[in-house]
Amino acid sequence: MIGVVVPAHDEAASIAQCLAAIGLAAACPALRGEPVRVFVADDRCSDRTAEIALACGATVVVADGGNVGSARAAGMRAAIATGADWLASTDADSIVPGDWLSAQRRSGADAFCGMVAVVDWLDFAPDVQHAHARAHALRDGHPHVHGANLGVATAAYLGCGGFRPLSAHEDVALVRDLEAIGARIARPAAPVVLTSARRSARAQGGFADYLLTLEARLRAVASAPSAIDGVNGVAHGA
Repeated sequence: MIGVVVPAHDEAASIAQCLAAIGLAAACPALRGEPVRVFVADDRCSDRTAEIALACGATVVVADGGNVGSARAAGMRAAIATGADWLASTDADSIVPGDWLSAQRRSGADAFCGMVAVVDWLDFAPDVQHAHARAHALRDGHPHVHGANLGVATAAYLGCGGFRPLSAHEDVALVRDLEAIGARIARPAAPVVLTSARRSARAQGGFADYLLTLEARLRAVASAPSAIDGVNGVAHGA
């Protein structure tokens, strides 16, 4: 069984679209009917996120740790308790492709680190978009870690200690812990998960903050490539 975990903090505007895409991935013929259960980790939501998630058929898990690492961990615990031997993770503002879960299953690895692409750049200028694209070329063996496109075998997840209770970079920390125990990690260029370039960050230091920092650096020192390099690494972990 596959467990899919989606941490959510006031995501009423996007959670239904996210869950609909996961539903299509769960119905992929390549999974050959393997059961898939979706767990939305309600991280102190004050809107209708939980209500919408339940209406979409997801299991809602209360996550009161106050950070995204604790929320992902709560969802993973619930998935493992129901018998999931593979754990997939995405974000509530993201849209997974139809072969997302089947590709993770086919990877033959202990963990799967996929890529993301921005679906709507909103008012971000072309130079920000180009800088992001240069730093995140879609290629096999890429060095990036994105919580919106991540998967891990339950045995490996438990073996490395799982998600740490971090406010950001919890996905990067998990992959480093997996590497420390010798886990086999697939880093394919595809399938790509579509995500948002929204300016209102849910997790401080996450993908939204990364884009804002990149934009600020470009504005301040547009002629100094080294200034861009400082925000083009994998540490943003989203």
